[in-house]
Amino acid sequence: MTEELFADQEAPEEAPKKRGKKITLIVLSSMLVLVLGGAAAAFWYLSSVRGAYEDAVNVLPEEHTFPDEDTEEYEAPDPVTRDDGEEDEQINILLIGSDSGGGSGETEDVPWLPNAGRADTIMWMHIPHERDSIQIMSIMRDTWVPIPGHGEAKINSSLSFGEGSSVAVATLENLVGVPIDHVATVDMVGFQNLVGELGGVTVNVPESFSSRDGYHYTAGPQHMSPMEAMSFVRERQSFSDGDFTRVRNQQAFMRGVLQEVLQPSTMTNPGQVHDMVSTFASNMAVDSGLADGGYVTDVAWSTRSVRGGDIDLFTLPNHGIGTAGSESIVVADFDAFAAAGEAMREGTFEEYAANN
Repeated sequence: MTEELFADQEAPEEAPKKRGKKITLIVLSSMLVLVLGGAAAAFWYLSSVRGAYEDAVNVLPEEHTFPDEDTEEYEAPDPVTRDDGEEDEQINILLIGSDSGGGSGETEDVPWLPNAGRADTIMWMHIPHERDSIQIMSIMRDTWVPIPGHGEAKINSSLSFGEGSSVAVATLENLVGVPIDHVATVDMVGFQNLVGELGGVTVNVPESFSSRDGYHYTAGPQHMSPMEAMSFVRERQSFSDGDFTRVRNQQAFMRGVLQEVLQPSTMTNPGQVHDMVSTFASNMAVDSGLADGGYVTDVAWSTRSVRGGDIDLFTLPNHGIGTAGSESIVVADFDAFAAAGEAMREGTFEEYAANN
């Protein structure tokens, strides 16, 4: 090819060949430097974030996090498999939001939660096998369900039985029929601090209201300071349906935070990411698996293509408000629990979330 290109020229054939080789070597060397430099920077970046996370996060005692096989009235669900019989690599995480200032009574304090808070939020986070989306399903905390070994009660109370999350995990696994892989608890102060690191957050407010703290929220996009955001997610007495609107507001807030965090301008700022991880992790308590920074960064890397529009937040269907004796409860839709589990097993939970 080179001989044909230079056939009409008088210069020796060797000269352009050597020059071509020299240019090629320069280009390849430059590419190698860029690749190795980029890899080194990425490794340093991930190592830095991993170290910040492991140094800050709190670890739940393993013996109290997951139920034993012989737990009374508990049947451990089978692992989720794919059509070829191989184990599905979906990840299911029980998220527990605690908030000592969340408006619930002092009798609902759960000592093992961060800052001895109250379990005001229960969510099921699903990361599918393909890692192309994330679904977060809220479960109303007053949902009346069977608690293994403790009769029937509000699902929220499952967190106060025993010394950890094991009873809550057993309760949800019985209802959904899918194994919970990890448990993570987050103090709402962590979200408040995260909003501060982000310089505020824009939330799409579902409906207008004024909180007891004196803040007014207008339906539609609204930029919130850390204090405004905290008041927004805590308020419940301003609504006729109480927790139902509060849960919708919490979902709107989380969606706003996730969209802000996943923006390229945020994710490409190593210093800000490091500070966010350190700040947020210090208000978290997780199982020993999630405490492994290497595992967490691997999961984060596998979901790197997920954007705000790929994250669905919704509430598990229920039959509305009712009573159990003298207690006001949320009436469980047990078919909805089963349908959610079936969708996870069939790999269609993204569609389930979109339809609810």
